[in-house]
Amino acid sequence: MLACGSGKFLLTEDFDYELPDGLIATQPALHRDASRLCILSKDDSGRNHCFFRDLPRYLRSRSLVVLNDTRVIPARLSAHKPTGGRVEVFLVEPVASECGHQAAPTEAGTWVEDWRVLVRGLGHSPPGTRLTFAAPFVAEVAKRGERGAAVLRFAGTGQGGLLAVAEPVGEIPLPPYIEAARRRVANPPGVDDRVRYQTVYARAPGAVAAPTAGLHFTDDLLARISAEGHEVARITLHVGPGTFRPVTSSDPSQHRLDAERFDVSPAAAASIRRAQEEGRPIVAVGTTVVRTLETLARRGPMAAATGATDLLILPGDGFRLVTDLVTNFHLPRSSLLMLVSAFAGRERVLSAYRDAIERGYRFYSYGDAMFIRPGILPS
Repeated sequence: MLACGSGKFLLTEDFDYELPDGLIATQPALHRDASRLCILSKDDSGRNHCFFRDLPRYLRSRSLVVLNDTRVIPARLSAHKPTGGRVEVFLVEPVASECGHQAAPTEAGTWVEDWRVLVRGLGHSPPGTRLTFAAPFVAEVAKRGERGAAVLRFAGTGQGGLLAVAEPVGEIPLPPYIEAARRRVANPPGVDDRVRYQTVYARAPGAVAAPTAGLHFTDDLLARISAEGHEVARITLHVGPGTFRPVTSSDPSQHRLDAERFDVSPAAAASIRRAQEEGRPIVAVGTTVVRTLETLARRGPMAAATGATDLLILPGDGFRLVTDLVTNFHLPRSSLLMLVSAFAGRERVLSAYRDAIERGYRFYSYGDAMFIRPGILPS
């Protein structure tokens, strides 16, 4: 069981809160850095409220700001079975082929790739079933799993492989609560999710959900942060579909996260190691950055690495690298809210959430943000 500092055992229900439906953000702010920002002190010196563009004012001297540069892929694809039945394919991640290696271009302009996917509408179709798409590629069912899981072998023509040729026909996957709201209400005019559900620094394709704390940054804001003497580093963690999976166990410690792939380059590792050695603040932009850095910190001295993490951080767990955190407002009873509560204290975080609700903050992926840091806040 999970225990807090008072010795009380914490249950999943202890991370619940009431949120009016009208505060769930179903579209982004007109301007990225115009989102509201709650500044929360871990030392109980209070809270401030401003706009995200004011973040540099609250960064401590010579901070290292660590970003996740993953790029959301057009993961939702529509296909048809030989019978004509429609199938929805949700790309999860590339996998090694049956021959034990990652499939690669077979000859000029053609390619074969194996992907782990989630499929709806496949019915009882056996391995070997061929699926066709409205693009220059097809897929064959290589393996079937439980609850819609499968491995598909894609083959097609065109430069760049599956992700490149799927770009025109694939859809950017949005969180379920946004999808549900969009089905009830007409899509807001002028909102291009292919642009706004990406960070401005997104580089490495592979995520099926955005690292949403980074959606508030603009190129100008990042330039200001650097100009004011702070350092920016970029790592990669590809957010998987498990990020939306609720905690169903009453005991949070029994929850299991899906492993997600990460890559920390030698340059990023050197920046992080140097900041740590110099005692400078290390600002994680989002829970994905926290989980990546804390995974590596638990393995030993900071070094470049490629791998996967299923690290679940709960109240009572310590933080070895991250000192400050930029994060959005998360769903009740979620592993993300539990991580933030571990970082700043459950009661302190839930009090800030109640305050944000009273002030009309917008919640979840397209919503407003919070910056959590130690020390007395600037007035």
